[in-house]
Amino acid sequence: MQLGTRWALGAPLPSRLPEVVEIAVQAVEGDLAGLDTDTSSWRWTLTWLEGKPVIELDDGTIIRYNAVEDSATITQPATESEDDEDWI
Repeated sequence: MQLGTRWALGAPLPSRLPEVVEIAVQAVEGDLAGLDTDTSSWRWTLTWLEGKPVIELDDGTIIRYNAVEDSATITQPATESEDDEDWI
């Protein structure tokens, strides 16, 4: 059994994460650095699902690891657009 953890945005990552997951976290943090949003209180949450890391940021961004392909997938939360037209 592996226990998860939480850490602040921009803080050092927990050990034992695959390199591609670390790269994905750094990419998300780099994108957030360019936004005009206060992320000072945001934290990452790491859980282990079937032995694979799943990482979620307080804004709903999720990073999942695929061990077969040694890849990481970043899923960002949906945002509503301020569109003047309500039709599809």
